[in-house]
Amino acid sequence: MTPGTLNKYEITKYIEDTIPNFHQRRLESLLALNLKKVLQRKNPYLFRAKNINTASELVKGILDAYLSSQEETIFGGFLEGLAIFICSKVYGGWKSSAEGIDLEFDKDGTRYIVTIKSGPNWGNSGQISKMKENFRKARRILRTSAGVTNVEAVNGCCYGRENSPEKGEYLKLCGECFWTFISGRTSLYMDIIKPLGNRAKEKNEEFLMEYGKAVNRFVRQFIDEFCSEDGLILWDKLLKFNSSATA
Repeated sequence: MTPGTLNKYEITKYIEDTIPNFHQRRLESLLALNLKKVLQRKNPYLFRAKNINTASELVKGILDAYLSSQEETIFGGFLEGLAIFICSKVYGGWKSSAEGIDLEFDKDGTRYIVTIKSGPNWGNSGQISKMKENFRKARRILRTSAGVTNVEAVNGCCYGRENSPEKGEYLKLCGECFWTFISGRTSLYMDIIKPLGNRAKEKNEEFLMEYGKAVNRFVRQFIDEFCSEDGLILWDKLLKFNSSATA
């Protein structure tokens, strides 16, 4: 097919229209936090080994780790949507309905099936094996049900670098190479960075206000439940709450 066109205005408009959802979901994730649920998911042995002695340091540590993981997931969804939007404009790409496949499009007589990840170091051996199985299954379905004979699988990563993209069963394209692949534009990976910052300061100020309130609230709760009257962290009590066989 003949590639379509995509200008910076369209990219900027899409980002400005959709990035507020990232900020909103990030804020909602913070507001929905429950200290005890987070404590149950974290490793108390690690915090003890790090010689953490203050409630504020422990609470901030678990809060930051949790929020960072949530942000990666939420922002990964935003980047996936951006990639599909861009590819739809240029190559007529679409959101795939196949298991584990995010994007499909045709280019130069080839059907590309793409799994999109945020960065290059996203999975362990089991997760990579699952991805390859999803690629095999999607290939079989396309060849038998849709009559598509030339199918190429791609693991696209929105940032980073991969010096050996050929992985046998699939290609791994990262950063500039990935964005160029789905758009035909070598400058695209640079074009998307500027509009991401529009209104970011305003949104982050709102988030930081709620973050400060959450830290203060959780520190007070932690001291009430897991510290002695003189302020010492009761590690035995915390460990029992986290790991005891009985609730």
